[in-house]
Amino acid sequence: MKLSRRNLLKASAAMASTALAVPACTESTPSDSSSDISVPGGQPRNSEVDILLSDATNLILDAYPESASSAGIDTGPYAAHKSKLTDRSPAGQAKIAADVKTMLARLNAVDENALQPDDALNVDVVRAVFEMSDKGFDQPYGDMALLNSNWSYRNSPYAVAQNTGSFIEIPSFLDASHLIETAEDSEAYLARMEAYVGQLDGESERVQIDGEQGVVLPDFLMQKTLGQLRSARERSPEEWGIVKSLSAKAVALGDGFSSRAKAIATEKIGPAIDRQIAVLEGFAPNATSDAGIWAKPNGDAYYEWALQAGTTTTMSPDEVHQMGLDEVASLHGRMDPILRSIGYTQGSVGSRMTALGRDPLYHFSPGDKGRAEIMTFIEDALAEIRGLMPQAFATQVPGFLEVTRISPEVEAGAPGAYGGAGSIDGKLPGHFWINLRDTALHTKFNLKDLTYHEAIPGHVWQGEYTFKQPLIRSLLAFNAYSEGWALYAEQIADELGVYKESPAGRLGYLQSLAFRACRLVVDTGLHAKRWTREEANAWFVNTNGSNPIEVRGEVDRYCAWPGQACGYKVGHGAINQLRNKAESALGENFDYRQFNDAIVLGGAVPMTVLEKVIDGYIGRVKSA
Repeated sequence: MKLSRRNLLKASAAMASTALAVPACTESTPSDSSSDISVPGGQPRNSEVDILLSDATNLILDAYPESASSAGIDTGPYAAHKSKLTDRSPAGQAKIAADVKTMLARLNAVDENALQPDDALNVDVVRAVFEMSDKGFDQPYGDMALLNSNWSYRNSPYAVAQNTGSFIEIPSFLDASHLIETAEDSEAYLARMEAYVGQLDGESERVQIDGEQGVVLPDFLMQKTLGQLRSARERSPEEWGIVKSLSAKAVALGDGFSSRAKAIATEKIGPAIDRQIAVLEGFAPNATSDAGIWAKPNGDAYYEWALQAGTTTTMSPDEVHQMGLDEVASLHGRMDPILRSIGYTQGSVGSRMTALGRDPLYHFSPGDKGRAEIMTFIEDALAEIRGLMPQAFATQVPGFLEVTRISPEVEAGAPGAYGGAGSIDGKLPGHFWINLRDTALHTKFNLKDLTYHEAIPGHVWQGEYTFKQPLIRSLLAFNAYSEGWALYAEQIADELGVYKESPAGRLGYLQSLAFRACRLVVDTGLHAKRWTREEANAWFVNTNGSNPIEVRGEVDRYCAWPGQACGYKVGHGAINQLRNKAESALGENFDYRQFNDAIVLGGAVPMTVLEKVIDGYIGRVKSA
């Protein structure tokens, strides 16, 4: 069964009506041409494939040293990475691009037919991401992030935007992923602060180069981006998150590190931010209100690549657009009877959901009182879902996480929430970052579903299974897989009965799925059908009854990250399609928990490779 649009739609519709009868980590080390690398099970191996994958691992870590810290392997042979950041300058990006092209040639020379199945799968996955990355670097502008484990989910035609660039990404990365236990760890943090200065300047140089080609932020994104940068400069550097994080982590090591961090922020980072502001201001008069990438040079070609990268399919914009329309109609058909059952009988599903969202019964209090209510609500939802995980998975993981507010410095341009797993060594928790700029962003009927998506059994939970993979597989992520899984995680929670006493909560879950279906329509509408920002906002709010505050941030996000928003529902449909395939092939031998295990234990893969993973699972069950 091939992963076509028609099959994806059939799978989504079939799974929509299905009621469920719920019946340690591996670390690799760098190698030269003769050394071993570790693989799951702890068996040392030494083969040409192992050497090739080890070299690819080192390429990724050299190019994106942040990945070593996020994975918790920035010690021992990888310790040098702890004081480094990615070179975001034009020259630095060109070197990474050249190295990727060389590695792709080596991967293409491998005969997968001569390999054992596990080796063939690993090569297939690694080759796929290097091939897509090579195509991304061939684009004449933008920021290609597929090989950076921290930001692999997003690509952008802009080196700097309201949600893209070191100003947005590095302070939160250092806070979440740079572990400080010794004075050497603090020195490494300070070295990264110095490298952050170089990143800002390197990006400013790329903004200048791209701007001269006519690649300038839309005026509304330019305003938002400059607003964030200027807001930071209005505050004392000692209040910046990048300084406060080190001060808090190194408190037992004395005041020296804190004072040095303040000095770097004041004397170096601040002026670099000023230089970035100046470059953006220089192009601000050239900014237009055109929201889509179609308005940029070679925009259609860029979107074709970005859509493939975001979905790991070859679906066309028209196919994705129609899939979204069909999915919205199907999901609203499921929501209508529930709305009627709780007294909402008049108007479209979207208008009735808007009315539901206005009901004070489902609101959190404004201000800090409401922020505290939201955090308590999330912790309660996590406690409930943790207890249900043995019903959904035969293989358990810790689900080690912290719920953290997105920094107020950047929350204006940030999504409503995001999440990810912690470190391979278990020292750093995963995070569920929640946007609390306005408590009206969240309601009591949709926040549980958001928690399942971002945390358990969503991104944090799934990410921990990747730690059972060879290191390179733990470092790779695919937007459609991870986001498709997170939607499937919402489905698992529903199948486990979390909404059996809450029709409003189930509406929140279904609206979440419809929200992602709307993304298919809006993303392609903006970038392929030349919708305006205003048209996109109005269609989204009126069709789905989604929160206008949230939608405004969402649409702006799609403008800066073409194609990314399409991965969610495409990936979700593919997982359900493959579940249908497994159920059909295995009959009474199909096991819900074992299927879920197969999806997560197979590791992050492109959608095309996921079918091979499930075929292997089916074959193993049949032969048992």
